[in-house]
Amino acid sequence: MAILEICAGSVESAIAARDGGAKRIELCAALEVGGVTPSAGLIAEARKIEGLILNVIIRPRGGDFLYNEYEVACMTEDIRTCKRLGVDGVVIGALTADGDIDTATCKKLIEAAEGMSITFHRAFDMCRDPHKALEELVSLGCDRVLTSGQAPTAEAGIPLLKQLVEKAAGRIIIMPGCGVNSANAATILKDTGATEIHASARKGVGSGMVFRHSGVSMGNPDCDEYARKETDVNEVRAIVNSIA
Repeated sequence: MAILEICAGSVESAIAARDGGAKRIELCAALEVGGVTPSAGLIAEARKIEGLILNVIIRPRGGDFLYNEYEVACMTEDIRTCKRLGVDGVVIGALTADGDIDTATCKKLIEAAEGMSITFHRAFDMCRDPHKALEELVSLGCDRVLTSGQAPTAEAGIPLLKQLVEKAAGRIIIMPGCGVNSANAATILKDTGATEIHASARKGVGSGMVFRHSGVSMGNPDCDEYARKETDVNEVRAIVNSIA
């Protein structure tokens, strides 16, 4: 049976992922920008959930994956915090200005992880040469790479994903992600030969606030302050059943 990883942004979402049958989560904050490192408090609470492999994204900000020395120092400290809190793995990624894997930065982050599982995130999809990048990640000792096959969705990226699975030849896990749902997960796995898959499986959740102060925004004025997205246990279960 293939392994389903769910991208979760809260304790509630992590529990829903577990209850739906997912084996692992990627814990993130700010999923609207692709995920950044969650707080130590959130990591600690998620670690208390039994029966779930906990990976944590290590990303200091949204935007590109070209990091300066201060950001690398922040990521290194975040990895050490994850290790102290008993996290199973970290999800990293860094690129050079020319669009290659920043192997020097990745080595520093992997050394800080000291044996934790290493996933390279979708910075891979911004690389100029995915085949060269794959070999560099193998040499770095990464356990897996999360990728849409450098396409807008994993379903659209099936041709490259299949090539990457074949090229990896068991040396590193290719985990398709982006736009994965219960309607396409089985097809993506079958057509690529992948054995792990990544989804967010989220649905909109309304606020419990009764009093609402209209006309004031805490961020983007186009955002609804009284709505958020959380993992849907039913969608997780549907994906698990579709790939069983």
